[in-house]
Amino acid sequence: MRLTRTLLTRYGVACLYLATFVAAELVYASLPVHDQAAVAQWASTNVVNLRHDPVGSLVASAFIPSAFAGVWPVLIALAVFGANRALGNWRTAVVCVAGHVVGSLVSEGIVDYRVAHGWLPVSDTRILDVGPSYIVVAAIAVALLYGSWPARVAAAADFAALVLVGHIFGGLTALDVAAVGHLTAITVAILLGSLLGPVSKLVRHAPHRESPPVGQ
Repeated sequence: MRLTRTLLTRYGVACLYLATFVAAELVYASLPVHDQAAVAQWASTNVVNLRHDPVGSLVASAFIPSAFAGVWPVLIALAVFGANRALGNWRTAVVCVAGHVVGSLVSEGIVDYRVAHGWLPVSDTRILDVGPSYIVVAAIAVALLYGSWPARVAAAADFAALVLVGHIFGGLTALDVAAVGHLTAITVAILLGSLLGPVSKLVRHAPHRESPPVGQ
């Protein structure tokens, strides 16, 4: 019981996100194929959905993988637990949510601008854009910067897999949506992480209070 309480206290955000993601993934996998497609399209953070239901799409998209569904819980665990230990619960939540939200808005905002100027077809405003990867790369950035050595090794392995296998930066020079979103999420995480500061740094710089003499 004490171990569970300690785990939830220290890694509350990581546990909550991982558990919710797995539960959502199991429900999603149980749906018929046409229903999966409908849910994914509804959750997509594309231009059309961000205009009409920004909150719903931003929340739902973080729990629906676009591919490699069975691998994502591992990738989430490798990144978010290390970040959670370094930043604590609310800081980790702020950084990861900001990475996901800003990454989505910037990447899709570029699409909207290019469509409006005739540089992309209108159909690109309805692309499928779902998955937890912006949250994961934001957590990776934090873990690499402020995590313990085991957390940094895990985050580095996570990042290598996403880059080499997932090709998360593929098409960056062509302003590919996913590539721009990942770069934005990482940038946001680095900036916010430096502003909020890791828990260990805050503890080291906390005012020192001397114990009162015995008898007082």
